[in-house]
Amino acid sequence: MSEAFHIIISGGGTGGHIFPAIAIANQIKSLYPQAEILFVGALGKMEMERVPAAGYTIIGLPVAGLQRKALLKNLTLPYKLWKSVRLAKAVIEDFKPDVAVGVGGYASGPLLWVAARKGIPCLLQEQNSYAGITNKWLSKRAKRVCVAYEGMERFFPKEKICLTGTSVRTHITPVTQTLNQEGRTFFKITPHRKCILVLGGSLGARALNHCVKAYIEQCDVSPVDIIWQCGDYYREESYAFIKAHPRSWIHLHPFISRMELAFAAADVVISRAGAGTVAELCIAGKAVIFVPSPNVSEDHQTHNAMALVNKNAALLVPENRVSDCLMTTAIDVANNHERRMTLEQNIAKLARPFATRDIVHEIIKLI
Repeated sequence: MSEAFHIIISGGGTGGHIFPAIAIANQIKSLYPQAEILFVGALGKMEMERVPAAGYTIIGLPVAGLQRKALLKNLTLPYKLWKSVRLAKAVIEDFKPDVAVGVGGYASGPLLWVAARKGIPCLLQEQNSYAGITNKWLSKRAKRVCVAYEGMERFFPKEKICLTGTSVRTHITPVTQTLNQEGRTFFKITPHRKCILVLGGSLGARALNHCVKAYIEQCDVSPVDIIWQCGDYYREESYAFIKAHPRSWIHLHPFISRMELAFAAADVVISRAGAGTVAELCIAGKAVIFVPSPNVSEDHQTHNAMALVNKNAALLVPENRVSDCLMTTAIDVANNHERRMTLEQNIAKLARPFATRDIVHEIIKLI
């Protein structure tokens, strides 16, 4: 059998969908250098920049998601969906894929739907512990559904499920002492001080940013250093804030490309609970306080976080409590060696470091 496979990977919207997709593509290319990989995403979303930066071709569809707050914008959805389906048909007829892979998000809907109707085998990756609407809908026609959590039979046909874990960026590894020192040097962390990493996701999180700003305003001096990823969306206002409130212990970054070093430098991580981030934190083995986003479908981030909290592998602070206790809790954990070690050991037990390899194995099996 020729190894010049044609593989389409579709999905996106956030880093939680994009980074696993790129990791899958990289693994395929490392095993099958002759394979041709085409990405299909949503126009105007971050995959249109991140995927080409990773060296892959991407085609954008005008598909859009349901707007829960701006209802009038939903009036154009039927036209965008119709146009996206037409474009997806043209893409498939031109590229002639051997398999189609959906990594989640509404961007994958039209492409995977068309592929399945044309008899092309489809594989879905569901990163979350509570399945998204698009994947639940597509699973009726998919041949395989790779999942990251047990008990997903309540969403998908049992015979299609394969428990693989979530694909993560290849450079995320368990933190060592050497990596810790490299990370602290890279981010210029003050020697002999604890460090807290605040992550609002690739796009940022207003609630977490407000919490960090409030802490900065209250403290000229802090007992910890803070690496603050504010998100690209909040880049300008965050830089303006730091200019008005300079603090030597704040290390501001709109986006962190060397996330393995950020994890390594941190004693405690404050983070949203997107599936990709959860999987990476498990592999890195970091003590984490999750602040699930309340603005996601089916509240899936809370489900993701609770899967770890229930195993004493993470803590959770609801978004409506961040101003009350988030920073004090993070500082307490950073300074409590025994508690921090317990969280690190328990979260590391949940890691699935070979998820990408296993997902690619399932993809090739379908071909």
